[in-house]
Amino acid sequence: MRPRLARWIALGFGSGLSPRAPGTVGTLWAWVAWLALPAHWPAGAQAALIALGLAIGPWACARTAHDLGVKDHGAIVWDEIVAFWIVLMVLPATLGWQLAGFALFRLLDATKPPPIGWADRRVPGGLGVMLDDLLAAFVTLFLLALARPWL
Repeated sequence: MRPRLARWIALGFGSGLSPRAPGTVGTLWAWVAWLALPAHWPAGAQAALIALGLAIGPWACARTAHDLGVKDHGAIVWDEIVAFWIVLMVLPATLGWQLAGFALFRLLDATKPPPIGWADRRVPGGLGVMLDDLLAAFVTLFLLALARPWL
């Protein structure tokens, strides 16, 4: 990781190096990092952080994937991090909603139902690495919005 900033970012500052379930560990890191933000950042600051993550993500993920020789190596977790930040920004800031968001996001990211799996297989480069997780985030939010009356 040391020689390249792209690796630090793409590997989630080391969270993606977990020997077990690096995507889940990266998503947990995203949750902890989000909770560690200065108390109740305004929505504009949260959106700016996510926009920055989205801007640097394709570059960092593509560079690291190239270095590792694998299109979407399991250790690359920046895509999970930024996508889960989107989920956390939109959901109510309660443990129950965040836990539901975490569980559903991880399920969708792991199983990759359509259109998530399509994006994972068809979109190349760093954008492809990021896109399937962004779709998982949006599907998570959509399904939780539909379930809201019963939760």
